[in-house]
Amino acid sequence: MENIILNQLNYPVLTCTVFLPVAGALLLLFLRGDSLIRFTTLLVTLATFVISLPLLTDFDKTTYKMQFVEKHEWIPSWGINYFIGIDGISILFIFLTTLLSILCVLVSWKAIENKAKEFHIALLTLEAGMLGVFVALDFFLFYIFWEAMLIPMFLLIGVWGGPQRVYAAIKFFLYTLVGSVLMLVGIVVLYFTGGNTLDILALSALQYPLKLQFWLFLAFFAAFAVKVPMFPFHTWLPDAHTEAPTAGSVILAGVLLKMGAYGFLRFSIPMFPDATRLFVKPVFILSVIGIIYGALVCLAQKDLKRLIAYSSVSHMGFVTLGIFALNIQGVEGGILQMVNHGIITGALFLMIGIIYERTHTREIAAYGGFATLVPWYAGLFIILTFASIGLPGTNGFIGEFLILFGAFKAQKLYGVLAATGVILGAGYMLWLYQKIFWERPGPDYGPSGRHPVRDLGLREVVTLAPLIALIFWIGFYPEVFLGYMHSSVERLLQDFNLSAYAESQNLMAQLREIF
Repeated sequence: MENIILNQLNYPVLTCTVFLPVAGALLLLFLRGDSLIRFTTLLVTLATFVISLPLLTDFDKTTYKMQFVEKHEWIPSWGINYFIGIDGISILFIFLTTLLSILCVLVSWKAIENKAKEFHIALLTLEAGMLGVFVALDFFLFYIFWEAMLIPMFLLIGVWGGPQRVYAAIKFFLYTLVGSVLMLVGIVVLYFTGGNTLDILALSALQYPLKLQFWLFLAFFAAFAVKVPMFPFHTWLPDAHTEAPTAGSVILAGVLLKMGAYGFLRFSIPMFPDATRLFVKPVFILSVIGIIYGALVCLAQKDLKRLIAYSSVSHMGFVTLGIFALNIQGVEGGILQMVNHGIITGALFLMIGIIYERTHTREIAAYGGFATLVPWYAGLFIILTFASIGLPGTNGFIGEFLILFGAFKAQKLYGVLAATGVILGAGYMLWLYQKIFWERPGPDYGPSGRHPVRDLGLREVVTLAPLIALIFWIGFYPEVFLGYMHSSVERLLQDFNLSAYAESQNLMAQLREIF
């Protein structure tokens, strides 16, 4: 009990937040009419967001302990409990998930006409699964939510996606399932090793032999590296993004990719500190390769959505680099950059969806001259471009600065190599902007073209406005967001440094102990 604070509020706020979308999905089963279904889904996502706001306002930033905790016996014969709570590492992801879910409903308002009821049921179910992952403090409950997300995301891609949607959906499902099965093996081993309990906090407090840590780290790494996705486990992502509907891409980039990095913070580092020491350099290497490789591949893309998808590989490489720097600047920068990436890349996919509805193409070469054709669209896109490349005054700068600071502090060489990714990122994003907005208009979309392009409408401006506001809010005053994570990150690193082997210990001696 020393690691938790019982619910500060007089009602089960986390349970309400997680399961209200499920209730909404069940309600949709009995409704008819696409308009009614859309309005109901919007109201459910808005209500979920409003219900979650007390988590931010009543959160105690001065403690590392789990807050708003709910714990009830579920399957006592197996030591399984309904155990949920949040701390400074998870709270911002609740906010991000509930916000992006609202925007996904808005951006799909006209885009989804086929099987609208099933689409919105899948969207609400997916929201509940994502929220559950961030609040679960029992491994059984965590794994249920972790796997439950696969089904609605698989359906969003496979039913409402592009021409190659079935291939992309199966590839996404198989990659993530294989990693999840290996994690399940690790959870079973922890259950028997930890005294027949699946309590995540209790298992994190135990000390495990180095050999066991090594293999468990690899088992969990398989699930988390695929989800991030880290190089070379990233190949499912471009296909999934390219074929997914706009809402699917926003959720995929905004929330799902964060779960792998969240897993490293919640499980790998606190539970397997000795093994984490051994894997710091390999993760650094893979992160830097992902940063540079993802940026270079972006320069060769012809499809607008595929370019942004590969940029996620590069940006998430920064996140894992910061986390495994294992200092407060790197870890806090990694967490903040996860939120930033969800905001920026989510907004970019919204913009792509908006322009695709007008042009029905994502070929970069088909565009041109949009700065004069759609000036409001061009103005918001340049803000997102600057945020993506980390211009000071935007949220992207704060996250990348902290990560590079932490990387230089930990390993100067990898910090220098990662910094080249910032330069390459500026290159491909500015190239993209120039191609779409400043080159000569194509025959289809010019002033006298066959398909005149209209500028942003009110619904689309309302959809993008919260994300644009967050870009500048975090960019100019990040302490509001960093303040939530300070205590939890400090405690995480304190426990890690107390538990892990001394850095001076011979690496080969540790490896000999394992093998």
